[in-house]
Amino acid sequence: MSANGMWVLRSAENAEGGPYVFRMTPGRVRTLGRGPRADFVLDAALVSRTHCRLVVVGNELIVENLGSTNGTFVNDRSVERATLKTGDRLRVGRVELDISSGGDLSQTPSES
Repeated sequence: MSANGMWVLRSAENAEGGPYVFRMTPGRVRTLGRGPRADFVLDAALVSRTHCRLVVVGNELIVENLGSTNGTFVNDRSVERATLKTGDRLRVGRVELDISSGGDLSQTPSES
């Protein structure tokens, strides 16, 4: 749980098509995928056009799989819906995103 409802999703520097840094703030709903209509675009082969949805509800970050071909994984476990916490790893295709909450977001890009 994030104290202020803010979340950062960050890939490794060598992530396929990356690196990636995404920011989620309270009340936001964003899609993650490789298609142009996704809010957060991952330029990676095994990512569906609209792969999953991220939602901040209160201080919680929730991921929902959107029927993706290759699945959505949290800590190497396939999920349809899961509440994320600091230290979790969200895997979409071959891209792994580390989840962190709150903190100084001034070094991260703005939301897409």
